[in-house]
Amino acid sequence: MDELAAKAGKDPYEFRLMHLEDERAKEVIRHLQTLTAAQPPASTPQTTRLLTDTNFTIGTGIAFSRYENSKSYCAVAARVAVDAKTNAVRVQKMWAVIDAGEVINPDGIKNQTEGSMIQAASWTLQEQVTFNEHHITSLNWASYPVFRIHQAPDVEVVVLDHPAEPPMGAGEAAQGPAGAAIANAICQAGGKRVRHLPVATA
Repeated sequence: MDELAAKAGKDPYEFRLMHLEDERAKEVIRHLQTLTAAQPPASTPQTTRLLTDTNFTIGTGIAFSRYENSKSYCAVAARVAVDAKTNAVRVQKMWAVIDAGEVINPDGIKNQTEGSMIQAASWTLQEQVTFNEHHITSLNWASYPVFRIHQAPDVEVVVLDHPAEPPMGAGEAAQGPAGAAIANAICQAGGKRVRHLPVATA
């Protein structure tokens, strides 16, 4: 969608809104647009550290999906820093707006969405099963390239409550758009369109 928006000369938010008819889908995107517009470009210690290094460029990407085409609506934004010399990527912050219908456990939805974004960031940037000609070599957590705590981005989640609507599954709603938002942010920061995952091997 971002590539099409660029070809059309449109803002990524507005391009998505132009092509959606579902008002609940539009609502999560509009809320995300408002949420990210209110954020200063360098609001966390890790962001400030990165901005002092001229090798890094900053990009913010967005994405939206409806989980399994019939469940929760989720829009995600990601801000990344890309090292112009090494192409190393650091996800600094992620935002999500989710509509899972009637909210029964708001903390549960928020926690699931936060965890989904961090897990998706780990998948997108570095997770993969490694192997040689004989067997799998990533046999434990020491050898499997999963995010460590210091790599986890700051996350912020807004849950939209629709008490007149049935509750919907929300456990993995953020994972698809989270990976796409990171890829779009990488392109904005460094001009490289990611086609293969994880990014570390692309």
